[in-house]
Amino acid sequence: MRRRRVNRVATISMHTSPLDQPGTGDAGGMNVYIVESARKLARLGVEVEIFTRATARDLPPVAELEPGILVRHLTAGPYEEMDRADLPGQLCAFLSEVLRTEAMYEPGRYDVIHSHYWLSGQVGWLAKERWGVPLVHTMHTMAKVKNRFLAEDDKPEPPARVVGEEQVVGIADRLVANTADEAHELMELYGAPRERVAVVNPGVDLTVFQPASQAAARHRLGLPQDAHVLLFVGRIQPLKAPDVLLRAASRMLIDDPSLRGRLVVACVGGPSGNGLARPSLLTDLAAELGIADVVRLVPPAPQHELADWYRAADATVVPSHSESFGLVALESQACGTPVVAAAVGGLRTAVRDGVSGLLVNGHDPHEWAGALRRLVTEPRWREVLSAGARAHAAAFGWQATASRLTEVYAAAIANLHRVPVAVNS
Repeated sequence: MRRRRVNRVATISMHTSPLDQPGTGDAGGMNVYIVESARKLARLGVEVEIFTRATARDLPPVAELEPGILVRHLTAGPYEEMDRADLPGQLCAFLSEVLRTEAMYEPGRYDVIHSHYWLSGQVGWLAKERWGVPLVHTMHTMAKVKNRFLAEDDKPEPPARVVGEEQVVGIADRLVANTADEAHELMELYGAPRERVAVVNPGVDLTVFQPASQAAARHRLGLPQDAHVLLFVGRIQPLKAPDVLLRAASRMLIDDPSLRGRLVVACVGGPSGNGLARPSLLTDLAAELGIADVVRLVPPAPQHELADWYRAADATVVPSHSESFGLVALESQACGTPVVAAAVGGLRTAVRDGVSGLLVNGHDPHEWAGALRRLVTEPRWREVLSAGARAHAAAFGWQATASRLTEVYAAAIANLHRVPVAVNS
């Protein structure tokens, strides 16, 4: 029997462009996931076309990210960043542009749709019906999970999102979960059939994020060589809980005032989501806690600079209230820097407790201060975790992610058409 090939994937990322700088606005780990998996898929001979909303008038309608990867900027709503809560009103306009693009070509241009986040899943649902191809969907975050673990000053996700996610789960041919924990949540909270859920771990770019001289990294970043550097990387919003790091640092200085002359708390990222309501949150909190002299706020950084921040740190702190995976944790470990993370969601997979870092239950600043103090004051223990971090991260590469995705695509197509499917080689 002639085997059908996976030649081209329509990737839908309505609310954030893969070309955006991660760490601010709506750009984060999902952007990294889409870009890196697309690069590796292209190298496997699978073309990827990424559909996203145009946020500036001067963006080209089509941009080549690299050979085999196109980014299509579609007009849907104003040419500016929009609050995610307002984007459902642009679903029809965005969908119309997606369908219009496909209609310009011969039928069968796309073999499979891969949507990211529930808004894109809604678009993928209707495109799937029109094109007669399977829909593969990755949640990245889930409203029911976020609402279970809300920060004290965070707002619950609206019922409309919950319903939208349930609809996508019901229609998708395959659901890609980042970890086994996320797969369980899809089945338990959303009733996803086990046979339609596939676990595909995200990866890390091991050519960018790799160990190198801490002294050289600190020199480039203007950090003291003898500093105790605690690092937060990510969007500044209640979900990511950077306030936990500041409160823990304050507790550390209360318990041991001698640390003040050497402690540096670096936060690399920008306000996002609910954090936009209080863009000065960390500055105000640092002043309130009396630690403004040790806190350094840094705008989002490109990958090569971000790798230096990881190398310069004694520990990377990931205190999120919920996390589908936690690419920051993996990037840090790939650079040889152990991670202190909340024992939630995908972080329990991204970090090996006691081997590549430490997992902390809850968000009590006293508990976090104790874990961080040990890493700061026990260099031998930190060296053990550093070695474990490198070894743990080495098992996660984007090539493996892409290879597994091709298997998921092939299975979805085979199930839809009841024919064997092969990936280009």
